[in-house]
Amino acid sequence: MNTFLRFLYEFLSQFFNGIKYIIFGIFNGFKTIFNIPEYIKVVDHYKKDFTIPEWLLVALAILVTLIVLVLIILGIYFLIRKYIRIRKSLVEQESLLEEVSVLNNEVAKLVKEKETILAMKVSKLGLKPDEPDTEEGVTSSEEEVDTNNEIRFPKLYEVDEKFKNYKVQNYNNSFELPELVELFRNFAASELRLYYKTDMIRLFISALASTKLVILQGISGTGKTSLAYAWGKFLKHDSCIASVQPSWRDRTELFGYFNEFTKKFNETEVLKEMYVAGYTDDIYTVILDEMNIARVEYYFAEMLSILEMPNKDEWIVEVVPSAWKRDPINLIEGKLKIPPNMWYIGTINNDDSTFMVTDKVYDRAMPIDINDKGEVFEPVQTPAQDINYSYLDKKFQEAISNNPIHEENLQKIEEMDNYVIQHFRIAFGNRIVAHMKKFVPVFVACGGDEIRGIDYFIARKILRKFEQLNIAYIRDEIDGFVKFLNDNFGEGKMAECIEYLLRLKKMA
Repeated sequence: MNTFLRFLYEFLSQFFNGIKYIIFGIFNGFKTIFNIPEYIKVVDHYKKDFTIPEWLLVALAILVTLIVLVLIILGIYFLIRKYIRIRKSLVEQESLLEEVSVLNNEVAKLVKEKETILAMKVSKLGLKPDEPDTEEGVTSSEEEVDTNNEIRFPKLYEVDEKFKNYKVQNYNNSFELPELVELFRNFAASELRLYYKTDMIRLFISALASTKLVILQGISGTGKTSLAYAWGKFLKHDSCIASVQPSWRDRTELFGYFNEFTKKFNETEVLKEMYVAGYTDDIYTVILDEMNIARVEYYFAEMLSILEMPNKDEWIVEVVPSAWKRDPINLIEGKLKIPPNMWYIGTINNDDSTFMVTDKVYDRAMPIDINDKGEVFEPVQTPAQDINYSYLDKKFQEAISNNPIHEENLQKIEEMDNYVIQHFRIAFGNRIVAHMKKFVPVFVACGGDEIRGIDYFIARKILRKFEQLNIAYIRDEIDGFVKFLNDNFGEGKMAECIEYLLRLKKMA
């Protein structure tokens, strides 16, 4: 044991002596640089031998040395100042987060107080919400409410009443996808004064064909929310806007929750819109405004899993754990079928006040960048349209079937996958390829070019993953990847990908 202790002492001494020499070396270096008496001593030693021209050079050397010393001092000063500023900013952010947490707690207390007051009012009506259970799983108040045929979903009950005699309408649509692009573009311009490029509308409709979750991202003021809003107006069903809040933590923010005191379900507008959509063959839209101001994978996690299921009959969410007599007609055993004729469009801004959208979300969504304002043009006056979801879905399926990605391009994509794995250690998997096989054919059917669709999809869905890497580490590989894209897909054909890669290179 003594031998080991001596070994450990000598072994660790070697390591810590190295650290000591580094620290003292830096200290001694600065001490030597700023040793003014030593400079004076050197000048005194040589001053008797200097000629007049040499004295001029000595003065110049002293001046340059002084300038360098001043620059070093200023550099140290600004580095310390920058560190203090960054540290101050972090402290302020932490302080703001603490304040938000305190406010959230205050809100929770106020809600609890409100529910207590409501409970008191309810007790005066004879409902007795706090009475103990009389049967397993059912409180006496719940049993009494159920016996009296009380309605716990008032908003959904109104929907049932409104659609009691409703018959699904057939609008006899006959448009093709290129015509739909122009109809929507002209409607937005003529009715709402919103101007979008044809290519942007193609991308938007192709995104709808490939997934139920579309993410509109870009700088503020370019019309992200307006595009989703205009789509709802175009279809004669205003988009249901859900303004995401920082406090959103789970699914109750989307669907609502059951209040044990009032024995009512606090329904959200999103839940009501889902319920309405289940009655019709029309198209509905939910806008998740500023969706990343809270963590998307928290409040939308269940929906992400449900919407990924290939069989739409399995798109079922449990709203309440048990059924009551007068529950909504389409709420079977407390479960609601998610309507396939509804899309969810999220808008995001990437700044210090928002959370990063994770791969789990991006892999299941289709992101579209809106960074340019559309140019004003003279539109054809176009009214809003009645469109059947079944017809639009049929056109999407026909487009996917009739315009498959050419085998040659699929081979190039596979080669690109291998290249990315080899040089960047990133793979994009079967889910993204299957997603591409829906997006690109519909983009082509809308009048777009296949390579352009592939280029846009890869830039937004695959190259985006490069941001997770150390940019400085991959910087030298970017030029080779750009050359690979030009050689395989054609010079300049993959413009979106190349522009994105060069922008990453500048950031390194």
